[in-house]
Amino acid sequence: MDFMSTVEGSLLENFYPVGWDMAKIDACCDKGVAREDFWHKDFNPIECDNIYDFDTCMGHEIANRIKIAREAGRKLAIILPVGPMGMYRWAVYFLTQWGICCDHVTTFNMDEWADANGDTLPSDNPASFEYSMKQAFFNPLGELTIPESQRNFATKANLPTYPEKIAKLKAEGAELVLVFGIGRMCHIAFWEPHFAVDFDSEAAWLAEPYRIGAKLHPLTIEQNAITSFKSRTTLVPCRANTIGPGLFMQADYIIGGCDGALGRGMGWQGMSFLTTLHYGPDTHIPSTYMPTMPGKLFYLKELAGPLVAECN
Repeated sequence: MDFMSTVEGSLLENFYPVGWDMAKIDACCDKGVAREDFWHKDFNPIECDNIYDFDTCMGHEIANRIKIAREAGRKLAIILPVGPMGMYRWAVYFLTQWGICCDHVTTFNMDEWADANGDTLPSDNPASFEYSMKQAFFNPLGELTIPESQRNFATKANLPTYPEKIAKLKAEGAELVLVFGIGRMCHIAFWEPHFAVDFDSEAAWLAEPYRIGAKLHPLTIEQNAITSFKSRTTLVPCRANTIGPGLFMQADYIIGGCDGALGRGMGWQGMSFLTTLHYGPDTHIPSTYMPTMPGKLFYLKELAGPLVAECN
């Protein structure tokens, strides 16, 4: 049976974004990590055998960009996610071992849970991204940490200040680094694929810097139920404040991570990872722009396939 032919007219018809070419996505799943012509010459996928290697490599890459900027005597602006999280332990380890003071760094958390009005969780709520960043990264750095005045979180009041702050830092010679994961729906930050229909052109889409109270896709909610809320969908907010392509596409260097394997042959990120690599830039699939930028995308080797049916 051709599954793709059954999508039309089924309950899935209005579930996936209207711009998705399902046959093309399916073809991406058989291509492994072979290079494409549209990739930036300095974009490289980096295979990791296991989650321990993955966390270490991601953490080292973040710490190294901070170290490079410090040694060059320039500022660093870095857009950070809450997930993957294991990388922060190793970023802290390397920075403290090297004795690198981070007062030249300004951080911008890419998103935060919110309601329809953009109001976010209290910063002391364990589910908030601000809380998670303090526990995983800022606090463990101790005296070497990023000054509080240089930490930015995606609140309704502060997110609109990101464009001006980043522009100022870049004008002062700062490098902008984007650290990211790829969502089940191929989002970057919480910039979802269904947002594409809100724009008349790719240029307009690329210019949009952020969205307040963005409505999340059901599969994004379920992904987070699995990865962050121990399957409890009822606790997952349905909206978030998020940066958009007008900010993440400004990055001078990217550090990506795909660790979405669940064990026993199960995983959620394989199709998203391979679609990102092979589909080609498309506003309906935000992560497809990442290979056009210089940097590294670390991934667990099992996500590269083969992605075949298997009962577990």
